[in-house]
Amino acid sequence: MLFLVVLLIYFLTAYDSAFEADQYCHSTLLGYDNLSSNYGCDHDTETHQWILYESNENNEPAKIIKKFRYKFL
Repeated sequence: MLFLVVLLIYFLTAYDSAFEADQYCHSTLLGYDNLSSNYGCDHDTETHQWILYESNENNEPAKIIKKFRYKFL
């Protein structure tokens, strides 16, 4: 029963394709002040998601703002 609940949550909370997740990431990116090019979207193939991030100019790790997970099955 628990497996079915987890599977249902997985399919209801993910985007249908990588293209759709990419579009939502870049659409959300337009809402940020990107004049300094500190914000960006990147595709993570291992976790099957697009990531909206803010990079730092101090050589520190980027700050993840939002993840857009998509279905890969």
